[in-house]
Amino acid sequence: MTASAAPLRLGVLGLGSVFTGPYSNIIQQLTLEGRVRLTAVYDVEPGKTAAVAARFPGVATPSGPDELIDSGDVDVVLVLTSMNEHGPLATQARAAGKHVLVEKPMATSIAEADELLAVDAAHDGLLVCAPHVVLSPTYRRIHDAVGRGEIGRLVLARARYGWAGPWWGDWFYRAGGGALFDLGVYNLTTLCGLFGPVRRVAAMVGTAIPQRMSEGRLIDNTSDDNAHVLLDFGDQRFANVMTGFTIQKYRSPAVELYGTDGVLQMLGDDWAPEGFEQWRTEREVWEVHPETEPTWPWTSGLRHLVDCAETGRPTITRPEHARHALEVMLAARRSADEGRFVDVVSDFPALIYPDHVADDGHGRRKHDPRTS
Repeated sequence: MTASAAPLRLGVLGLGSVFTGPYSNIIQQLTLEGRVRLTAVYDVEPGKTAAVAARFPGVATPSGPDELIDSGDVDVVLVLTSMNEHGPLATQARAAGKHVLVEKPMATSIAEADELLAVDAAHDGLLVCAPHVVLSPTYRRIHDAVGRGEIGRLVLARARYGWAGPWWGDWFYRAGGGALFDLGVYNLTTLCGLFGPVRRVAAMVGTAIPQRMSEGRLIDNTSDDNAHVLLDFGDQRFANVMTGFTIQKYRSPAVELYGTDGVLQMLGDDWAPEGFEQWRTEREVWEVHPETEPTWPWTSGLRHLVDCAETGRPTITRPEHARHALEVMLAARRSADEGRFVDVVSDFPALIYPDHVADDGHGRRKHDPRTS
């Protein structure tokens, strides 16, 4: 891929709340920069398609996903639909040679995820899978600090993300939905980027609130809304993730990392970080590092895709990382059902940021936190 002066043409599948606010905002920013142009949109609800077409004059409104994906006026497909459609639509778009950004999770089964990875490997173009947490300035600074060994060897962690649950979209509470896929995926992506691949999982996953209000009516909740997941990264390194549509509020750090020589705590949520705190045993003081980019959007994966398409650089976010997180989530559900540890077998490449150097500035090669 080489840089092109022409803006990338975007086609969007799924025009719900994820598109109307967050993604449409970053699309407008990139449009003003002359880097993208929204050319086609589709939603199963015609009213949503019409509303977006009115907001973006001149955009095409194809009759379905097939027509949008096959359009010669689309270079990039954004898959922002309900979760069960992510894998098949992303696979279809990659098979058509399009760049693809797919919201989380990348698929809802290992078979779908593996098919997507196989198709991606066989075609030119980029595949960017949400969540995009590893792109935030705060995450990058934490990752760098861990890589430099500033808190020693990572041995323990805790992560949490949750809220009371969506009141829109019945699919959140049906098969293929749930709090693990919608929320837990953030923390898993965050922790795995720092510790490396999970090797086994033990979990309690359940439905704490069996009925939910959605779209103005009471429905039966048949998916998970409450989870506590224990992660074993090997070499006696452990972490836990607490997540659910059962958490009303919290004030403590979203992610706590415990090393042999210190502590790192991410403030805010990993999808909306507010900087971090660091304790180093040698200094015996908490150091506060404020967020350097308070307006960083969790949709920044789209900007990253555009950057990489223009420059020909590989993406920092790797689809194998997303596939691993999916395997861990499915293993957590299986562990809860069967009451035992479940092994995780997949791997993924370590995070590599393009501005990282080979050594720490003192002639010492940076080490990979995954093997610390």
